Amino acid sequence: MTTQHIGRVPEPRIDLSQPRRIHVVGVGGPGMSALAIVLHQWGHEVSGSDVVESRTVENLRDMGIAIQIGHSKSNVLGAEIVTYSTAIPADNIEIQHARVLGATVLHRGDVLGSMCATRRSIGVVGTHGKTTTSAVLMHIFKSSGEDVSYVIGAEVRNTGTGASAGASDLLIVEMDESDGTAEVIPVEGLVVTNIDVDHLDYFGSEDAIRDTFAQIVLNATGPIVVCMDDGNCREVLSRVSGEKEVVTYGFSPESNICITSFTDTPDGLMFQIQHKDSTHDVEVPLRGRHNALNCAAALTMALMYGYSLEDSLQTLRSFQGVDRRFEERTEVRGALLIDDYAHLPAEIMAVLTTARNHPRRTGKLIAVFQPNRFHRVAQMADDFADCFTEADLVVITDVYASGTQRIDGVTGERIVHAVRKAHPDSTVVWAPTRHDVITSVLDNLSTGDVCLSMGCGDIGNLPDEIAAEATS
Repeated sequence: MTTQHIGRVPEPRIDLSQPRRIHVVGVGGPGMSALAIVLHQWGHEVSGSDVVESRTVENLRDMGIAIQIGHSKSNVLGAEIVTYSTAIPADNIEIQHARVLGATVLHRGDVLGSMCATRRSIGVVGTHGKTTTSAVLMHIFKSSGEDVSYVIGAEVRNTGTGASAGASDLLIVEMDESDGTAEVIPVEGLVVTNIDVDHLDYFGSEDAIRDTFAQIVLNATGPIVVCMDDGNCREVLSRVSGEKEVVTYGFSPESNICITSFTDTPDGLMFQIQHKDSTHDVEVPLRGRHNALNCAAALTMALMYGYSLEDSLQTLRSFQGVDRRFEERTEVRGALLIDDYAHLPAEIMAVLTTARNHPRRTGKLIAVFQPNRFHRVAQMADDFADCFTEADLVVITDVYASGTQRIDGVTGERIVHAVRKAHPDSTVVWAPTRHDVITSVLDNLSTGDVCLSMGCGDIGNLPDEIAAEATS
């Protein structure tokens, strides 16, 4: 039975025009730390808590934000506003005590919504590519002299952070659709990169996903940029036709900004875009067809805000990428180890295709995948059956919970079975522990290989762990 999705009902906006005392629960997470950074730099008194020390926590402390390790009632004393993410359970002691004390307790999305209401905000939403697209757009604006604020869910290498407060009245924000955050954020400009099936535990059905994205588009008050290549995006466009003016981009010849060619190069990628009656060459030190789309999205929105296309194209040459997005990490036994955040079938297929075409790969392509969230694996295991076909060896490990409840009988082995059933001749290894993963990789790694680790959990540590084991 399908659960009806009724959408997030936004909480009343909080007044951020005056300094407030704000406590962030789970401040070490990428989304929560970004929130804390900008609020702190805007002049609010920010504190936070988390369960473990991390580089992120150290960086926040260096900025002057008070961080406590461990959750405690005392952490919220004096806080006017306490904010939390979906990963924080409702019975968290700090959330409960904050309510007892009479503090305003708000989900991250509602605090972010209040932040966006103070600025001319440009949001980037989509199942895939929103982090990179947000970062490219921010880079174009800042490199052109616009000191924008930004809240992005990963570290941007050009700036060394995923969040910063600028002097401009513009705020670029990555909008998370997984928990309703995108539904309650007021934005002027909006980029929709794509709409895929995910987070069915929240939405309930594919129709509800499309309904939600259509409403997000209708909520935007300014320029709207949408990918014409994506079928669900085209359906959303048909729903808002006549109500919103939309500019499209993509490989589709029907796009307003059309990508007409695409080539991988030793230094990244080159492609051409057709804008009105002129063709422009694009060079960027990223890899993959999907990143051509991400860059085209950012270029299109920059045009909508009056930026010169020629200047923006020049700026792209210096974009250094985003943490854990096809990040070339290290070399072991003459093989290149790359790490990527890909955790959905379309993302996995895209980055594996990119890795197979990497100029350094003269040997095997080894794919290591850490599934994420028990409900996702329970509902979508079969959807992963065909996304590993570019790999010569596939290593699947167990599920990274990401704060979700364990479901009995749901493990990464479900994906192993799905791949083997669809592709009986494929080489797929079930490696439930990290030791099993490292052993499986090192037993098969040789000169000229590329090993691509994927997932949005702690799999990002794998390249370093493989390197350490290889030299021990």
